Amino acid sequence: MNITESIFGELNGHIIKSYTISNDHGMSVSCIDYGGIITGISVPDREGNIENVILGFDTLEEYINHSPFFGAIIGRAAGRIAGSAFTLDGTVYQLKKNDGEHQLHGGAGGFHQVIWDSDAEKGLNEANIRFSYISPDGEEGYPGTLEVTVNYTLNNENELAISYEAISDKKTIINLTNHTYFNLSGDLKRDILDHEVTMESDHFLELDETLIPTGEFIHVENTPFDFRAGKEIKEGVMSGHQQNVLAGGGYDHPFLLNTGEMTVVDSASGRKLAVETDRPSVVLYTANMLGSDFKIRGVQSKSHLGLCLETQCPPDSVHHEHFPSIVLEKNEVYKTKTSFKFHVV
Repeated sequence: MNITESIFGELNGHIIKSYTISNDHGMSVSCIDYGGIITGISVPDREGNIENVILGFDTLEEYINHSPFFGAIIGRAAGRIAGSAFTLDGTVYQLKKNDGEHQLHGGAGGFHQVIWDSDAEKGLNEANIRFSYISPDGEEGYPGTLEVTVNYTLNNENELAISYEAISDKKTIINLTNHTYFNLSGDLKRDILDHEVTMESDHFLELDETLIPTGEFIHVENTPFDFRAGKEIKEGVMSGHQQNVLAGGGYDHPFLLNTGEMTVVDSASGRKLAVETDRPSVVLYTANMLGSDFKIRGVQSKSHLGLCLETQCPPDSVHHEHFPSIVLEKNEVYKTKTSFKFHVV
């Protein structure tokens, strides 16, 4: 295992640090303390060629000017909060809007663009980057001073584990995730339309025209949302299903998980990503709305160039009592973990 540290840029007088963890088998993970962003993950294909398998940039300016949450820590609440408001114990909390009338991914000043404290630790068979941040009471409208720690741990099994821990001095809501866009072709040689996703999920959440969950669970049987036996992304992209069309031609939907295990396979490169989470749902987003006005490490950005597996509680759970709760009691410890393990097939 090895860790290197360098300067990625400067923002408002703060030096932005970059870390790269490399294991003994050719896998490496790079991240920066701006947004806790994972800037690169390099893994071998079936021929042993080591290439980057996520979307990201080489400069801080590109992340600030163009990034649709590439690789970032998302909080305090992932997804959309309807009407940018919620009620706890009779008190209405008004959040800052950044998606029409709604708040998306914690607001414009969310965790994806704060500067986190960071440090690195190396062991014999794993290495860890720890990010920590204290979100003040009222930040983006959320109650409570929230102390957050996120760990990125790479081991010699080609597994990246992301663990989250938080505690608040007031009752609040929290729903953290990571927003990495995966493309297993390697160095963005192809889009993700031929990527096959498998997950044990019997129901997905219906969305309204503003992409807010309606509260209805729809059974996946006989729909493009049935990934139980595996399905290529292009089936949903080319589908005329109302929910696929609504999302911009593809997926931007929460799936309720029967188990916390999912896989993504790119048969051309032989790369397989196995995901394991303790969260009750995942939002599958297939970059349907990825802009085309910038380049990603020399490759023209376009729709369906990556896919996200945002493990979390369902978005807008605070407005749906039958959804898993995202309420965090005062001094209660929030703790969750998702791992991403790479194989070849």
